[in-house]
Amino acid sequence: MTRIAVDAMGGDYAPKAIIEGAVWGAYEYNVPIELVGKEDKIHAELDRIKQEGILYSGNGILKPKKMKIDPDKLDIKITHASETIEMGEAPGQAIRKKKNSSIVLAVAAVAKGSSDAVVAAGSTGAAMASSLFGLGRLPGIERPAICLTLPSMKKPVVIIDGGANANSTPEMLFQFGIMGSTFSKNILGIENPRIGVLNIGEERGKGNELVQAAYRMFEQKKEHLNFIGNIEGKEVFLGNCDVIVCDGFVGNVALKTIEGASSMLFFMIKNQFKENFISKIIGLLAKPFMKKIYAKINYEEFGGALLLGVKGITVICHGRSTPYAIKNAIRVAKDAVEKEVNKKIEEFYQTSLNV
Repeated sequence: MTRIAVDAMGGDYAPKAIIEGAVWGAYEYNVPIELVGKEDKIHAELDRIKQEGILYSGNGILKPKKMKIDPDKLDIKITHASETIEMGEAPGQAIRKKKNSSIVLAVAAVAKGSSDAVVAAGSTGAAMASSLFGLGRLPGIERPAICLTLPSMKKPVVIIDGGANANSTPEMLFQFGIMGSTFSKNILGIENPRIGVLNIGEERGKGNELVQAAYRMFEQKKEHLNFIGNIEGKEVFLGNCDVIVCDGFVGNVALKTIEGASSMLFFMIKNQFKENFISKIIGLLAKPFMKKIYAKINYEEFGGALLLGVKGITVICHGRSTPYAIKNAIRVAKDAVEKEVNKKIEEFYQTSLNV
């Protein structure tokens, strides 16, 4: 049975939110968990959950949910880690100096086979570096990439790379497209995913040298990949492209902009509904519909982003992850293991290069 290692000490609300989410995931998806972190704090949280249960507030928008779960009845293993890598530390130096940190030991659990995947909400750089050095790269993949799932008007869309590689080569973008397409097909269930390069225009000759060269590489392999050309930022949410390829710098800026814009939109809508008595009445009537919309665009629903390209499954979560997000990240990790995403990436890579 698939076991998921969880870095219990990483994230803005660790260890409370992380352990609650891990327990919730173990309960809902019937998956064994390996909690990695300071043993005394993990035991304290598990005891508290046994007594108090788990309360998920839904960030004040979704309906609060209270669950009574007994961790003693779940398959939860604890691995002690005496150190934690903080957000401000240089990832490469930190994983070398702190060999007993929670993220390093969580990745080591996958490397030695006691767990099958890692879920981490701490330093993205530390999770990436630990996974790269602890697990190694898949054959033919130059650099791993962060694969994120976003909602669209039609069906979920993948953006890759979401921030792992600020500087990329055309070959790397091509590899990102292969990995993103494999994820879209096998995890999201989209047959023959459409791949597009994020650019400043749709025309073939638009953009810098990087995206123009990547365009040519994709075009040469159209018999293996459903490449539809360039797409602009305004098309991300239209649902006409399933896999959006970009370098990590562009991808991360785009995602942070999207996150800020969505927060601003909901803030403005909530304030508008509070403006006067009539707007408050309208707000009460609209509340059920607003909840449905929020549930569809809430990043917590997608749990976390897969770090594709390493010899193992690593799910990187938002630093502000709630128990609900961690629970869903465990689902993503479980699905990626059971659907053999890495094996299919290797097979697709060989086919796409006609080797």
